[in-house]
Amino acid sequence: MSQTKQPTNTGALSTLVLVFFFWGFIAASNSIFIPFCKSHFQLSQFESQLIGSAFYGAYFIGSLILFFCSNLIGYDILNKIGYKKGIIYGLLISVVGALLIIPAANANSFPAILAAFFVVALGFSLQQTAAQPFAILLGDPSTGSHRLNLGGSLNSIGTTLGPLIVSFFLFGSPDSKNAVVTVTNINTLYLIVAGVFAAVAIFFSISKSLPDGKNDEKFETANKAAGSLFVMTLLIGAVIVLGQLTNVSKLTLLLFTLISVVVVLFYSNNSAIKNDAGWGAMKYEQLIYGMLGIFIYVGVEVTIDNNFGALLKTPGYITAAGMDESQISKYISLYWGSLMIGRWTGAVSVFNLQGTTKKIMMAIVPFIAFAVVLGVSKVYGNDISDLFGYAVCIAIAVAAFFYGQEKPVKTLITVSVLAAAAMLIGVFTTGITSVYALMAGGLFCSVMWPCIFSLGVGGLGKYTSQGSAFLIMMILGGAIIPPLQGAFGDNPSIGMHQSYLLAAACFGILALIALKLKSVLKKQGFDFDAQVSGGH
Repeated sequence: MSQTKQPTNTGALSTLVLVFFFWGFIAASNSIFIPFCKSHFQLSQFESQLIGSAFYGAYFIGSLILFFCSNLIGYDILNKIGYKKGIIYGLLISVVGALLIIPAANANSFPAILAAFFVVALGFSLQQTAAQPFAILLGDPSTGSHRLNLGGSLNSIGTTLGPLIVSFFLFGSPDSKNAVVTVTNINTLYLIVAGVFAAVAIFFSISKSLPDGKNDEKFETANKAAGSLFVMTLLIGAVIVLGQLTNVSKLTLLLFTLISVVVVLFYSNNSAIKNDAGWGAMKYEQLIYGMLGIFIYVGVEVTIDNNFGALLKTPGYITAAGMDESQISKYISLYWGSLMIGRWTGAVSVFNLQGTTKKIMMAIVPFIAFAVVLGVSKVYGNDISDLFGYAVCIAIAVAAFFYGQEKPVKTLITVSVLAAAAMLIGVFTTGITSVYALMAGGLFCSVMWPCIFSLGVGGLGKYTSQGSAFLIMMILGGAIIPPLQGAFGDNPSIGMHQSYLLAAACFGILALIALKLKSVLKKQGFDFDAQVSGGH
């Protein structure tokens, strides 16, 4: 039966996607800040990854607090205040976090820096919990992934510029080898960041195009889901305490944490199938698999990059002596730029182009985006001559996007398999070929989030906001998988290069999750792939 498509609120969407930019800017900037902190504070690779753990762990804690409070008082706080105010409050929390980095840097305290990054990301957690379902709400549900791709394309502009701008503030030009980073550099950078966050919050407050985004449907508590998430939190907390008080290896603790998350999710799933009372949004299988998918996707996207700096600095990998910190930004920027390339391509669908025009744009846009990334890197002062050959990887990704036909399941399976293959090539080669293969992970990751997110909340109805909070919690993967790879990298028998086998395994699991999501949704009468191909 034909369904009437809900038109997209383009005015509101164009305002909303602004916040996506800043998430990307700060997240990618961590890639430069991590190797700086590693050398400045004389940290191991595992310890340097704690910046990512603090940052992405805050997403889990923030979403968890929001859910627990809503469950306790009996109504969804975010639905009550509206998505718009949720974003504004989140921005203000991030302002506080950015300002806290300044005294932390002045005190030369790594724990204080971790705490400040945690507060910044706590604000991001609230912003993302509001913005993701808001973007889906501003149009037809079957094309929600297209709008998330548009937001993702702005996010990726931020991820592309972030490493270059932060590297400039910390190290100056790429020729400034062994530059001394001063507290003034860091103070200036995060004072500007705090000011920009505040300005965007004010802009959102006075914006007339953005609706409140409230949902007045009755909220149902989910005490069993709350209990399940509380157990997960206790297990993670126990691991942290054990890590501080005992000599149990970090690798063992991280593997236990990873297994604990998976076991809790599947226990919740099986329990909810037997009796769905008290499980809220968790009674939907697609949400459970979506949560696992987001956990692994965010973890692998972040781990490829956060450990990339250490790999580039390894003697014999790309240069005989290993690269200087000030020289790695062009590769990290192109990794994040790869996400921009893919998301710009995915965002073409938002503009309702048809037939040949749409195909031409999907073929041209990624190479325009590639030129933009290279141009920005060139302006910064990098030698980009060794990056031109990366166009081959972009051509392969474009072919994959065409093959996926904008169908979320088909696209997710295709890019997951190609990403796994790219990681294996990256592990078993060296030099620029390996660098290209690992950076190509960004191309294939670029369209995964909207596919997983839209499939995970598909069919949740009044539980969509709650389901969104659960999915955002699973950004927790970015706090666990990167330090897990770091621990593998610290192991002399494995090393940084071979540690990327973990990324290959993650992508293989994502392909299996895509198949499971298709099966689960089909049983409930949802087939988003068929809806997209049928124009509904």
